[in-house]
Amino acid sequence: MLTDLGLLTLGFFLLVKGADMLIEGAGGLARRFGIPEFVIGLTLVAFGTSLPEFTVNVSAALKDASGISLGNVIGSNIANILLILGVASLIKPLTVHATFVKKEIPVNFFLTLTLIVMANDVILNHAPVSLISRGDGLVLIITFLGYMYFLVAYLERDSILEGEMKESISPFKGFIYFILGLTGLSLGADWTVDGAVGLAKALGVSEAVIGLFVVAIGTSLPELFASAVSAYKGNPDIALGNVAGSNIFNATLVLGTSSVIRDIPVPERANVDLGVLFIATLLLLISSIWGKRKYTLDRMEGGIFLLAYFIYVIASWYRELS
Repeated sequence: MLTDLGLLTLGFFLLVKGADMLIEGAGGLARRFGIPEFVIGLTLVAFGTSLPEFTVNVSAALKDASGISLGNVIGSNIANILLILGVASLIKPLTVHATFVKKEIPVNFFLTLTLIVMANDVILNHAPVSLISRGDGLVLIITFLGYMYFLVAYLERDSILEGEMKESISPFKGFIYFILGLTGLSLGADWTVDGAVGLAKALGVSEAVIGLFVVAIGTSLPELFASAVSAYKGNPDIALGNVAGSNIFNATLVLGTSSVIRDIPVPERANVDLGVLFIATLLLLISSIWGKRKYTLDRMEGGIFLLAYFIYVIASWYRELS
């Protein structure tokens, strides 16, 4: 058990450091070759911080531990909204233009609805079991590619002219950081899955619950760090964009790739957790619709988000142990 805990801890550390170095290397190379900074922030920060979820899910699928995969995605997306936005807004209220929020939040909302439909084969199709199948995975991957196409097309029209070329690090240093980041993510994902599965067996806790909380929160640390620092430095667009983009990445490419490798079984408790994700995303959607020129997540709302997350965690553990 101590060995599993050590693997889990070391795996989390490598995941966080690997993602950090990967983003720094890729971002430095992008700026060095004249890619606009706005593009870097919206894509590399949001999607780069979700690479731990991607590597953990792929590793879990290859190790036939796919029970972690769905819980990891749902748990990470819940943590991104309630935990990470809660912490970031407590540091400094987040205020962004509503036009930005209204593009990303609705996509998150409809993707959550899509996951609910995919996870309910028993109810909708009277199937013997519910699975996120390879066919579902292909649909999610195609959705991700379509989203990226329209995102890049929009950025090409609106932000290329505003971008500034900034030389932050040399190409050699950027390449080294990129390789070290990928290595850290690979090793971290492997050790995190091994440690999580070992702990699940030792404690008699299901893999789905381990994925939902321990692995999900651990792999969300890059988002937490990036959003907290962004809020502290007065860059709320990055904090909210990081969460919205990461959730889209998780629900499409991360879950889609792992389910293409191996069908993902849906546990009975998944609808409760999907319901929590639905409510959290709906709250963000309603807030963005009600906003006029700007959308603000203040400290009171952030405190409510954090309280809701801790209540959810405690209730889920109590339900698992009872």
